[in-house]
Amino acid sequence: MKEIVLEIPGDLAEALRVPPGEQATRIRRELAVRLYQKGLLAFGKARELAGMTKWEFHLLLGEEGIIRRYDVEELKEDLKTLEALG
Repeated sequence: MKEIVLEIPGDLAEALRVPPGEQATRIRRELAVRLYQKGLLAFGKARELAGMTKWEFHLLLGEEGIIRRYDVEELKEDLKTLEALG
């Protein structure tokens, strides 16, 4: 599995208006929301990047005023889930 490591210089990290202990989580969530908003990540993958449950990510998108899209990939995922439950 390929991994991307993002390095943020110390002075920029210090400039973030977020408590130091929350910076990594906040950056991951911000990145996930923006990539979802721009259509670069599907909902499930953006949620995974954010480290949130579906419901938590739905709420975050709502708080950010991001319109939720529902595409074919998500429909297939939902159908698989329904088949597994049924």
